[in-house]
Amino acid sequence: MRFLKMLPTILSVVLLCSVVAISNNVNNKPDTSEKIMTVSNNYTEEMKGIWVTYMDLDMQSTDKSYDTFKSKFKKIANTSKDKGFNSLIVQVRPFCDALYKSSYFPYSHILTGEQGKNPNYDPLKFMCKYTHKLGMKIHAWVNPYRIKTTSTPSVLHKSNPYMKNKKLGVKTDTGIYFNPALQEVREIIESGIKEIVENYDVDGIQFDDYFYPTQDESFDKKEYTAYTKTVGAGKALSLSQWRIANVNLLVAEVYNIIHNTKENVQFGISPQGNIDNDYNMYADVKNWCKKYGYIDYICPQLYYSIKSPILSFPDALNQWTQLKYNKNVKLYIGIAGYKIGTNDDEGTWKLSNKILKNEVELLRKKGASGVIFYSYSNLNSKVTAKEINNLTKVLV
Repeated sequence: MRFLKMLPTILSVVLLCSVVAISNNVNNKPDTSEKIMTVSNNYTEEMKGIWVTYMDLDMQSTDKSYDTFKSKFKKIANTSKDKGFNSLIVQVRPFCDALYKSSYFPYSHILTGEQGKNPNYDPLKFMCKYTHKLGMKIHAWVNPYRIKTTSTPSVLHKSNPYMKNKKLGVKTDTGIYFNPALQEVREIIESGIKEIVENYDVDGIQFDDYFYPTQDESFDKKEYTAYTKTVGAGKALSLSQWRIANVNLLVAEVYNIIHNTKENVQFGISPQGNIDNDYNMYADVKNWCKKYGYIDYICPQLYYSIKSPILSFPDALNQWTQLKYNKNVKLYIGIAGYKIGTNDDEGTWKLSNKILKNEVELLRKKGASGVIFYSYSNLNSKVTAKEINNLTKVLV
């Protein structure tokens, strides 16, 4: 049995005492548990996942009935399976709200057009049941910190945690986000994860790339000032180290909660593909991969073409495969269906209709344990048809 039950208390003490969070002590297993990514056949099934966004599930332009939701999701799941995918990564908590019955978050506005309105059915329960009926796996995709963008949702329900206590969130130019420095924020997020794992037959929980939304010092100045006064002059972490510690604490506690609740449920994170950008958001991706007790898998979003002049897919892939990995951490690679046929990456997506196929073959050669495609909405258009057909050949 893991040392999990001790972890929350240890981590809180670590953070308050200004030790560089979890990354240097609590999860620091011997180097024998680390490895450079190499080709491996240790996994019984390759991850061939597809992200299903809240937009893909949006019911607002329909009659909003349970039958219509079931039809919509069945089409998503059936099409994904036919194209060679074996796992659905479904966005179930996009804006501090829920596509399931929650004790902590209001129902999402995408179900009824109004946040907090009961759709009178449980979307996640049905999605789990139908996905497993097809022999596929389902991971619940959660945006842990995002409360709203500048315009979405247009109205937050009174039961939204932020509306109950606006001190929990911070307004920025891009929206409203939970403050990662607050213990109450961690408790809300963690309780929400626990209820999903307890109440639904999910195979995994996944966080995306939303962590600190800004580097602005004013974002959490009050909390950082209080922290520095608590530990004393000369002993405090820098602002960057402290923010990293705040995120690391949440990640480690979520890992702990998931595996104490259901040992077989996986916890993964899908950060940005550029490692420097991740650290600008205080996402400690190198330690998450290297140290025991943070994640079960990582899926960087390598949304670059093979010949992208700024950062190419092969170069980005090399950066990630050359990191040190704990033996318990799998590397999956996110690929960009939404860029097919576009002028992105200086037009290099128009050079071939086998780019994604070649990327999958390359990531397999480099030893990654799977791939996740962004996103379902890009499977069935005329623009993407040839590229998807070639991709399907290497997935099926």
